[in-house]
Amino acid sequence: MKLPFLDLQPTYAASRAAIDAALARVAGSGWFILGRELESFERQWADYCGSAHAVGLGNGLDALHLGLRALGVGEGDEVIVPSNTYIATWLAVSQCGARPVPVEPDARTYNLDPARIEAAITPRTKAILPVHLYGQPADMDAINAIAQRRGLKVLDDCAQAHGARWRGRRVGALADVSAWSFYPGKNLGAMGDGGGLTTDDAAVADAVRVLRNYGSRIKYHNEVKGLNSRLDEMQAAVLAAKLPQLDALTDQRRAIAARLLDGLAGAPVGLPFVPEGAEPAWHLFVIRHEARDRLQAALGERGIGTLIHYPVPPHLQPAYAELGHAAGDFPVAEAIHREVLSLPLWPGMTDAQTDAVVAAVRACA
Repeated sequence: MKLPFLDLQPTYAASRAAIDAALARVAGSGWFILGRELESFERQWADYCGSAHAVGLGNGLDALHLGLRALGVGEGDEVIVPSNTYIATWLAVSQCGARPVPVEPDARTYNLDPARIEAAITPRTKAILPVHLYGQPADMDAINAIAQRRGLKVLDDCAQAHGARWRGRRVGALADVSAWSFYPGKNLGAMGDGGGLTTDDAAVADAVRVLRNYGSRIKYHNEVKGLNSRLDEMQAAVLAAKLPQLDALTDQRRAIAARLLDGLAGAPVGLPFVPEGAEPAWHLFVIRHEARDRLQAALGERGIGTLIHYPVPPHLQPAYAELGHAAGDFPVAEAIHREVLSLPLWPGMTDAQTDAVVAAVRACA
C-alpha cells in the first residue's frame, strides 16, 4: 500500500459544496480585501475559540509578530521561547527587535517546561511564548501563573492546535493573545497562506487591525509603521466554509491517533504522551526512534510517507549564529530533533491505511 504523508482531498470533500459556493460568491462580489467575508469569519472564529475578538492576518508568522508588537514587545526586550519548535516562533521575536531566550521542553510532551521558565527570566523579559506543538496543548495554567507572578504577558503559538482543549477550555482563549496559522496543511487550512489572532483584549485587537493595514485605520492616514498582512476575502470565505466541519474532522484525527497508539503499543518506538487534562488536536502523530533516518528510509521503501518536524532546532540554525549557541546547549531539544518522525494522520484515513502504517513501523523499527 502506498500512503502519502498527507492527503487534503478528504478534507475538501467534507465541505466541497460550501467551499465552491464561497469561492463563487467572492468572485462575483468584486470585493477581495477587508470586506464582509473577513468580518464574518473573524466573528465565527472568535466564537469558536471562546474569545472576544479575532483578527485575520496574512500568515502565521505575521500573527506571532504583530501579536508581540501589540503586547508592547520591542527593541531590547527578551521573550521566553521553546528550544524545541519551528523557527517561526523565534523569527517573530526577532522581527520585533527582541531576543528569543530558549527554554527546554518537557521530555514527555515536547512542550515548554514550566519548571524551567523562571530561571530564564531577567529584567528584560517581556513575554512568554509557549507553543502547542503537534497539536498537544501546553500546560497553560502553570505558564500563566508564572506570567502573572512576574508581571509578564503570554502569547501562545496555536498554529498546530485548532480544536485542541486544555482542561476543558479551547486553545485560543488561554493566553493574553493567541496566534494562528491557516496554512493549507493545518487542521483548519485555507487555500493559500493565512493567519490570525484571538484575544479578549479589545485594545490589542484594535492595535493589530491597524498594524496589519500599513498602520492605518483611515486610508492614507498612517498612525504607526505597519505591515501589509490581511487575510483576504477568498481565504476568509474558504475558512468559514470549512469551520463547521472542524470538530468532526478533529474527532476523526483523535480516532486515528487512538488506533495508532493502540497498534504501536509495545513497539520499539517512543509514542506520544498525553497528560491529564489535555485534548490534543493531533495535527501530527510523532514517534521517536534512535535510528530515525534509517526508519524513515525503510518506511519509504514500503510506500509509507513520513516527514521530520523538525530536523534542526532553532538555536543551531545559521540564522541564529549571532546568539552564540552551540551543540549541547539544549540537549533535550537536540535529542528530540534527532529522533522524531511524523507518521501519516489525516481525516479520511481508513482503518486499513492506519493498520498498514502500524504494520510497517513494527516491521521496520
